[in-house]
Amino acid sequence: MEIIFATNNAHKLSEVNAILGEGYTLRTPRDFDITEDIPETQQTLEGNARQKARYLYDRTGRDCFADDTGLEVEALDGAPGVRSARYAGDQHDFDANNVLLMKNMEGKENRRARFRTVICLILGGEEHLFEGIVEGEIIATMRGTEGFGYDPLFIPEHTGRTFAEMPPEEKNHISHRGRAVEKLAAYLHSINK
Repeated sequence: MEIIFATNNAHKLSEVNAILGEGYTLRTPRDFDITEDIPETQQTLEGNARQKARYLYDRTGRDCFADDTGLEVEALDGAPGVRSARYAGDQHDFDANNVLLMKNMEGKENRRARFRTVICLILGGEEHLFEGIVEGEIIATMRGTEGFGYDPLFIPEHTGRTFAEMPPEEKNHISHRGRAVEKLAAYLHSINK
């Protein structure tokens, strides 16, 4: 089955490919000459995932899915949330985002946070939503070199290590995106028997 994934992020593409497994060919917007930034102007993760998937579907008429992920920090009233990728500005700068998060967490006792991913699949014109959540906490200084985004600052519950300290296959097994993609994969497998 060929399906478009609304990302040009190589890390995300490889994470999702590993979870979906054989029988699926993931295409990207670039494969269809969609090189502009896909709009993400909604106020929720669900809204952004829907907006991105609909944008692709309207331009290609093909089955597709899009995700949106946010880091929701309790002590920051859920921030950066839907603005996670642009927390420190519209340039999507992971390092700047992490520096700003560390600064905003200075002196905070409550370090609880969660990563949440919402996927919107459009299959035959119908929308389906899948969600994945992983609870954890924010540490004061970055650790690890794997992954991307806030991975060096986030320790998932019961692991004692940041996502950036885990090999990709271990992270995929427990991550928010992994959990959402597993639900997507289970749905796709159930209808493609």
